[in-house]
Amino acid sequence: MSTSTPPRLPHAEHIAQQADRLWNAVSAVDEYAATDVVLHMLDEGVAPESVLLDVIARVQGRVGEDWAADRMTVAQEHAATAINDRAVATVSVHPAARTPATRGRITVACVDGEWHALPARLLAEVLKLRGWQVDYLGAQVPTPHLIAHLHSTRADAVALSSSIATRLPTAHAAITACQAIGVPVIAGGAAFGPAGRYATLLGANAWAADARAAADYLAQGRMPRPNPDHQQFDDLPHLDDQEYTLVTRNRTTLVQAVYTGLEEAFLPMRSYDDAQRERTAEDLAHIVEFLATALYLDDEDLFTWFITWTAQVLEARGVPARSLPPALDLLARELKDFPRSARILAAAHRTLTTAGTPA
Repeated sequence: MSTSTPPRLPHAEHIAQQADRLWNAVSAVDEYAATDVVLHMLDEGVAPESVLLDVIARVQGRVGEDWAADRMTVAQEHAATAINDRAVATVSVHPAARTPATRGRITVACVDGEWHALPARLLAEVLKLRGWQVDYLGAQVPTPHLIAHLHSTRADAVALSSSIATRLPTAHAAITACQAIGVPVIAGGAAFGPAGRYATLLGANAWAADARAAADYLAQGRMPRPNPDHQQFDDLPHLDDQEYTLVTRNRTTLVQAVYTGLEEAFLPMRSYDDAQRERTAEDLAHIVEFLATALYLDDEDLFTWFITWTAQVLEARGVPARSLPPALDLLARELKDFPRSARILAAAHRTLTTAGTPA
């Protein structure tokens, strides 16, 4: 009989196995089982950064995918996220994660209005592991509060996180305000678009695809401080046409007009119950909000992506996506004197038609 220890699985396979274990615990809303998985990995010598990014972050990504596919309710998604946040906290207090601060000071914050704080929390913990002193400010930080904090701490940089693109106008204000007091900004999160295209457009000093990439970038050396006297106020000249301002100011009226018109243009809506009607109003509000953001960025791709994603989510929930083309037509009718809005709405309509969504 052999008494030797069984060979360990290759690292990647072992990590995938542990991610599956954590997923099972999170799916069962079992906080104790989830923290046990994390503690076991740390105790057996798995690097804390790998636990955070290769296991917890992977599981959180799966949570988002299951919500979009209607395999998880909003309440279940919130519970799962809370457990993953508890798992992150478990890593942060483990002896293996205690790293002295030797590099400098970084403020990590979510844009005002951004409730998805876990990506920023993961970044904060990774930066601490890399030797930074980190001030983690959490979800939806108002820009004046962020600036007041920077004045009192003299941070070397701000890491600004946003997952929802509709927060980008607010992110722009935060980036500009930080730079105005000489603090550079590294942006991250899905809101900033493929390859950080919107981070560049809005003037961020740097962009990173994820927490590991951000930590690697910051490890190259301290970011140069921007010159407060050299600011670009005219970096989005397309806003001079006032379409963004007018759509934003009138979004409630626009939603009401499209909702009323949709009852005539989309006959199945007449049989909707109260919950379906409420959800329709919410969807229309999101459509107008994303249109406004696309106008702010002058980027029709953002809006067409959102409409395509919305169609997929609606179909996953058993709601006919064919309600979207008439809604876009009604919105275009309301905005017939707005050329950029008309162009963006027409592009989204073409995208739905190409994808096979019937009008």
